[in-house]
Amino acid sequence: MPTIVVDVMPKAELLDPQGKAVSGAFERLGHTQFSAVRIGKRFELTVDGEVTDEVLASAREIAEHMLSNSVIEDVVGVKVVD
Repeated sequence: MPTIVVDVMPKAELLDPQGKAVSGAFERLGHTQFSAVRIGKRFELTVDGEVTDEVLASAREIAEHMLSNSVIEDVVGVKVVD
């Protein structure tokens, strides 16, 4: 069965305290080559049947209205994976 993956990230202009905490941990552990971390969400939607343009459009609509909070998050990807 095909899967649609939806990636949601905090808006760039907002603070990401969870990402900041992970970034600080990296630095404390000696991994200084990374300057910042942002943490988001990934949703996997299993599709019964074929992924048509309509199914993909429906997934995008669900991503925008149900899987993300448009005030603080952006949907950065909706793609089909096998």
